[in-house]
Amino acid sequence: MLDRLDHHWPVRTRREFFTRAGSGLAGIALAGLLERDGLMAAARTADPMAPRPSHHPPKAKSVIWLFMEGGPSHIDLFDPKPKLVELDGRPMPESFGRPITAMGTASNTLMASRRTFEQHGESGLWVSDWYPHIARHVDDLAVIRSCWANGLNHVGSVCQMNTGDILAGRPALGAWVTYGLGSSNRNLPTFVVLLDAGEVVGGPKNWSSGFLPAGYQGTQFRGGDTPIPHLKPPRGTSDEQQRGKLEFLRQLNERWGSDKREDTELDARIQAYELAFKMQAAGPEAVDFGKESAATRSLYGLDNPETEAFGQNCLLARRLVERGVRFVELYCGSGSGWDAHTNIEGNHSKWCRVSDKPISGLLTDLKARGLLSETLVVWGGEFGRTPFNEKGNGRDHNPWGFTMFMAGAGVSGGRYIGATDEIGLRATERPCHVHDIHASILHLLGLDHIRLTYMHNGRAERPTIVGGNPITELWS
Repeated sequence: MLDRLDHHWPVRTRREFFTRAGSGLAGIALAGLLERDGLMAAARTADPMAPRPSHHPPKAKSVIWLFMEGGPSHIDLFDPKPKLVELDGRPMPESFGRPITAMGTASNTLMASRRTFEQHGESGLWVSDWYPHIARHVDDLAVIRSCWANGLNHVGSVCQMNTGDILAGRPALGAWVTYGLGSSNRNLPTFVVLLDAGEVVGGPKNWSSGFLPAGYQGTQFRGGDTPIPHLKPPRGTSDEQQRGKLEFLRQLNERWGSDKREDTELDARIQAYELAFKMQAAGPEAVDFGKESAATRSLYGLDNPETEAFGQNCLLARRLVERGVRFVELYCGSGSGWDAHTNIEGNHSKWCRVSDKPISGLLTDLKARGLLSETLVVWGGEFGRTPFNEKGNGRDHNPWGFTMFMAGAGVSGGRYIGATDEIGLRATERPCHVHDIHASILHLLGLDHIRLTYMHNGRAERPTIVGGNPITELWS
């Protein structure tokens, strides 16, 4: 037998034969272990969107991230500070420290909130009069009042809240989720981004796939009546013709890319063509509000010009997660709308009116449909705002202590997690970094942020870089 093998496989002895065979079996086992731990990306290339098992039983099937871009003021919304009222108009006591601020306002006098706070629900959580509709849902909310981040400006801070780093180049959290779990609806994108006003600061890098294969990046839907442009095929074109064109493009792309296997952009383009073809059937139904009742449309504020745009996005988010989209990110005030360096009363009054009823409607609708138990809703901005004034009636950026809330999908509502100091400047009790927030979202989706890795430049990269711990108080 060895004589016959010698023509095809140069082995000389029985010992060498079994040594080589054993090495091969070890290699197969190693490949399996690497794939289990997410270190062998090649195994995914055959079908990168195939559903994959979670690391542990998930609480959430989908995430809806309500991103208040520009930095909403925690001390005017969810974190009342009696001490700030006492010190209104005075210099900040040295005992609170002197932070470096984006606009150099650390030496300005303190400015109390002008809002009225009340306790709501059985839990008695505090919410200001800027958010009367959301206040009705406090018993479903876990309010994290000790968030902190690293960036001072919007570009870096929006990037970090999305990708974990203030510098561009890393994958967005939605891209990590897509990479980790695959798709649960092959006719719609897995990661969708919805804007309501201008362009997000930093642009598409905030929903980029970074160093992950390009197919995991987010898909931007635009606002208005046609969220997906060019969805309908040209008039007179049959499905067979569309399929034929797509197949021809696939053949050309594969021929051109046969010697460029390291270029994931081409694979992403082929996947995008395929998804676009499928979306021509599934997409119109997903974005069509025609069958939604007048009561549902009113619930989201679609009958009011002020709330219509963001309300449409909230309703669309519900329809998307209902159809298996895993990660939907909605920007409210895209283009740093909440950035109140002057006239915080006018600025926040506007954006709270824009967002309050639609978010309340979303929570109500998800709960009524039995979807809130499997959908994680996240609210927050890239940072909060300082307790001292800027230009007399505004507030500066505050990454040292701010508020976010989560609801649904196993989250224990009606509770606070952490706290800021007496004037709302710094997180002092149970500080929760951006990496902790990301680790928590991934955990609720059934993913371990340490085991979710991708080999890049010889290093096993993970979503939370080298930090992060799940905020277990969210569900314990």
